Amino acid sequence: YLDCLPFGSSKKQSTIMALKQISSNKCFGGLQKGFERVSVELNCKMKFAVYLPPKAETGKCPALYWLSGLICTEQSFISKSGYHQAASEHGLFVIAPDTSPHGCNAKGEDESWDFGTGAGFYADATEDPWKTNYRMYSYITEELPQLINANFPVDPQRTSIFGHSMGDQSKWKAYNATHLVKSYPGSQPGILTDQGKDDQFLLDEQLLPDNFIAACTERKIPVVFRLQEGNEHSYYFIATFITDHIRHHAKYLNA
Repeated sequence: YLDCLPFGSSKKQSTIMALKQISSNKCFGGLQKGFERVSVELNCKMKFAVYLPPKAETGKCPALYWLSGLICTEQSFISKSGYHQAASEHGLFVIAPDTSPHGCNAKGEDESWDFGTGAGFYADATEDPWKTNYRMYSYITEELPQLINANFPVDPQRTSIFGHSMGDQSKWKAYNATHLVKSYPGSQPGILTDQGKDDQFLLDEQLLPDNFIAACTERKIPVVFRLQEGNEHSYYFIATFITDHIRHHAKYLNA
């Protein structure tokens, strides 16, 4: 689900701690960097990737956060999607966090590919043994944006978020886009969604885009939904259409 929303605007402040840079590579005139830091919310070391566009050398730039799906890490998007050229051309920071805490040793966190270290679902856990470390919602919406804003020349007023396969319509209703759009109080964003027609999750009815479209229609929120023939759920699909989505966000961020 791709739209433009204020991000990291909570009054809650986290302690700014030193970043450890673990990689840096020149790419389309900018720099693809990797970092590690002990997270206050998650109580463990977390890695995340930041692309610094060439325009960041002379002034503040908009920030675009990417949320990956099940079994991914911060490396998945930056190494497989081919987004760098479009981000460079439009002058966008792109931040790609890891999807879950790792190394916390919570009982059962590695027993299933679609739960625990394989999938944090960007939610705050409320029960033991998860609630100490699995606070991905607070990490993504509060701690990480504060960290980015404090350490990079980003414009906090021009921030957006997009992603792939990063939610669940039943287990985490409170965080689901279909649920949230029904009560969205802000200005009407333009939403662009691509869905592979041969996506096995769609064929198995685990993905329910019709529900999202209906919710947007009810709220009179513009949405462009494109069902892409022959495409499935992989990063080949993402790479095919990522430039369209970078351009879509750049339009709203005035990049």
